[in-house]
Amino acid sequence: MPTVSSPPRALTSRLLFLGVAFAFLVIMLGTTLPTPLYPLYQQRFGFSQLMITVIFAVYAVGVIAALIVTGRWSDQVGRRPLLFLGLVAAASSDVVFYHSDGLTSLLAGRLLSGISAGIFTGTATVAVIELAPPAWKRPATFVATAANMGGLGLGPVTAGLLGQYAPWPLHLAYAVHLGLLALAMVAVWLAPETVVRPAHPRLSLQRLKVPPEVREVFLPAATAGFAGFAVLGFFTATAPAFMGQVLGYSHLALIGVVAGGVFFASTLGQRLQGRFAEHRRLPLGCSVVIVGAGLIGTGIGVPSLGIFLAGAAVVGLGQGIAFRAGLGAVAAASPVDQRGAVTSAFFVVAYVALSIPVVGIGLVARVIGLAATGVGFAGFVALLSAVALVLLRRRTLASSV
Repeated sequence: MPTVSSPPRALTSRLLFLGVAFAFLVIMLGTTLPTPLYPLYQQRFGFSQLMITVIFAVYAVGVIAALIVTGRWSDQVGRRPLLFLGLVAAASSDVVFYHSDGLTSLLAGRLLSGISAGIFTGTATVAVIELAPPAWKRPATFVATAANMGGLGLGPVTAGLLGQYAPWPLHLAYAVHLGLLALAMVAVWLAPETVVRPAHPRLSLQRLKVPPEVREVFLPAATAGFAGFAVLGFFTATAPAFMGQVLGYSHLALIGVVAGGVFFASTLGQRLQGRFAEHRRLPLGCSVVIVGAGLIGTGIGVPSLGIFLAGAAVVGLGQGIAFRAGLGAVAAASPVDQRGAVTSAFFVVAYVALSIPVVGIGLVARVIGLAATGVGFAGFVALLSAVALVLLRRRTLASSV
């Protein structure tokens, strides 16, 4: 009898695992839906490029707040309640965007979207790993990563295609996403709980801490992470402006593919980084980011769409390698009882990088123009990555003495 019933159970286990991974992908997809639509919002409401970057940056505020406030809650109340909370926040964001009538509603929509991503980033990653069938335990972490980055990449592609070729460009993408969220809610509802709730749950804030013994590892990893996430912010917040005003391409589907392609390249980089020796991963990622940033700056300065696209692919690949290598190094160097606090600090650095530099682009572009600002930003990213390489080199020399 057990041999007859085990295949259906194995199939059910895989479907539940994939269902939660699908929910993770859908949440992250929603966070980047507005990217190719920003030019349309500018036309409709008369926003400046600075205001577009501020609208984007509010997303990072929501992510950081959710990471700090709810980062430890799923260990107390369970994974599923937190996943449902994230789904509700995402659905609320879609409704606000669907009915948006100006700045206030767009800011509220981005904040809710950030909260949904902040809840899912930690909770869904752990839930996917915990739900993985025995045969899928090894690739489970990459499945979670692919759902995260793949969703971020699919968002601009989906909205760009719908915005270019379908009616209601400022509404249809959010309606479609609401439908996907309904499927995601079913998937989470069917998934088993993987946490045994304590009798008296304690909901506390996630502490941010970098112990002295971790700082030598944390500093270069966080510097590289800052550079990489600054690039992701650049493509999700300002790529439409650079492609339209500098490169001369305003096709929404093309904008979506370019913005999404960086995340797909990052996913590939995270997949490939395991093929290199551990001590080479972070330096390699930083070096690839420097090359990619150089191509992006050249593509803006010439200007050339082909060089710009090549830069997007290369920098995304490098960001993926550096991010996963840096996060892995930080986690490995952290004491077990402080790993959550250190990892949370690393993610806060990353999401600050996602927001502050793009606001800087909006401010500086008002003074020196968009093209010069883009070239300068590319140089800034390359410089940060070079600083990370120097820090890594010093650490290597110190450890060899």
